[in-house]
Amino acid sequence: MTKKIKAPIEKVWKALTDKNEIPSWYFDIADFEAVVGKSFDFYEPGAEKKYLHRIEILEIIENQKLKHTWFYPLFSDQKTIVTWELENDGGGTKVSLTHAGTENLKDLGEGFSEESFTKGWNEIVGQSLKLYMEN
Repeated sequence: MTKKIKAPIEKVWKALTDKNEIPSWYFDIADFEAVVGKSFDFYEPGAEKKYLHRIEILEIIENQKLKHTWFYPLFSDQKTIVTWELENDGGGTKVSLTHAGTENLKDLGEGFSEESFTKGWNEIVGQSLKLYMEN
């Protein structure tokens, strides 16, 4: 999935990697650090706290790429991989997100289907991040 955001690449990168900005458009990951090998646990927004998420940073290329695992340790030991890639795009930034391996989670139920992840990422990148960056 690729979305164009009307903001400089450095500003988008900061939104992806600064623990003070991340909760404004994404999840609340209080101890986040953009450092390869670091891992973080967090829950979806809201009081329910149904899904513990865990990510581990795999690769960082400043202003270009953030790659991390994405998994649910209370439900499965299957890890998926999320890759954020940024490109300058005529006064804005092209944000591409790839979530690989979601087929390994399909047995966990409807909330873990490829369609569910696609819908969620489209909302996060195409609405939340876009609105945060462009306002």
